[in-house]
Amino acid sequence: MDEIKVSPDYNWFRSTVPLKRIIVDDDDSKVWSLYDAGPKSVRCPIIFLPPVSGTAEVFFQQVLALTGWGYRVISLQYPVYWDLMEFCDGFRKLLDHLQLDKVHLFGASLGGFLAQKFAEYTHKSPRVHSLILCNSFSDTSIFNQTWTANSFWLMPAFLLKKIVLGNFAKGPVDPKMADAIDFMVDRLESLNQSELASRLTLNCQNSYVEPHKIKDVAVTIIDVFDQSALSLEAKEEMYKLYPNARRAHLKTGGNFPYLCRSAEVNLYIQIHMRQFHGTRYAAINPAMVSAEELEMSSNQDSED
Repeated sequence: MDEIKVSPDYNWFRSTVPLKRIIVDDDDSKVWSLYDAGPKSVRCPIIFLPPVSGTAEVFFQQVLALTGWGYRVISLQYPVYWDLMEFCDGFRKLLDHLQLDKVHLFGASLGGFLAQKFAEYTHKSPRVHSLILCNSFSDTSIFNQTWTANSFWLMPAFLLKKIVLGNFAKGPVDPKMADAIDFMVDRLESLNQSELASRLTLNCQNSYVEPHKIKDVAVTIIDVFDQSALSLEAKEEMYKLYPNARRAHLKTGGNFPYLCRSAEVNLYIQIHMRQFHGTRYAAINPAMVSAEELEMSSNQDSED
């Protein structure tokens, strides 16, 4: 139990990367919690957005690996927002506060949906340069919960946790996936009633992505072939929505591949980010990019 929590990597992460708390709204209770690691000279970092059950810590393996390669990475946790427009407005204020003009977003499940909605929300004055969508969706109606979305705020925390746990993998899984599920259950336990209820509300409120508003954003879709909370129809819908997206498939990984298949996920992130090397939207310290890599990324651009 809790193999990840006692792992040297996780403890190194917790002891070396400080957790920051930032308030950007008039309401002081709305606190963004985030880990900001890597070279601060990079002005277009990769920002990680967690799923319903996740906190900023769930991407610790991405933070450690990517900063080691020279990237600037921000992993965050949302305040309580009950409405998508309210979330997008708060996130825009956070980017303003951090003095970030454009960013790359990695979103897992709900995080991926919010990343798409934010790209859509800012399409007239773009703030999102690219998207990496992991086990994500584009239309909340797939969960068949739109009719209950407005009552989550009334439900007690134990019932909300039961709803979320219902989507976790059941049956035999490999040890790494079991460790990932244990870790996510622990993270879920750390969320209070309003945090959980607001995230489930955003996850199930009747809404869908309008792809024509974000057609100029580079997209990579990461998904798994084994059991996850997403149906095959939801995955197919994502492919239809982004016909030019790069697809990164993992044979296994369940709902949380960034925890239990981190080496593969980190590799796919690197491949996605390579196309921006040598541009003002690079998320990496230029000194960490070799001439060969620069040449490869310029060739990649000309092929794309």
